[in-house]
Amino acid sequence: MAQQENKNQLQIQLRPEIADGKYSNLAMIGHGPNEFLMDFIFAAPGMPQAPVVSRIVMSPENAKQLMFALTDNINKYEAQFGEIKQRAPKGGMQIGNN
Repeated sequence: MAQQENKNQLQIQLRPEIADGKYSNLAMIGHGPNEFLMDFIFAAPGMPQAPVVSRIVMSPENAKQLMFALTDNINKYEAQFGEIKQRAPKGGMQIGNN
C-alpha cells in the first residue's frame, strides 16, 4: 500500500532561477469569471515606477485554497511569534483590486 501512495505523490521541482524568490511589498489582485490575477510588485521608496516582479494566475477554486492556506499559516506564525502588527498602508504590503 505504501508503494501505491508514493506513486501518487507529486514531485515538486524548484529550479535554481526560481529558488531565490522575489521580494514584493505591494500586490494588486483582480478577477474575472474564470480566474484570479495577482501581480506582486516591488515599490522602492522615492522611485516613480514599481516593477511587477511576478504575476500569478489562478482558478477561483485555487485562489480560495490559497486564502485558507495563508490564513492557517498566519495563525500558526502568530501562535509562535506573536501578533503581526499592521502598519499604515504606506508601510507595507497593500492589496488592491485592479
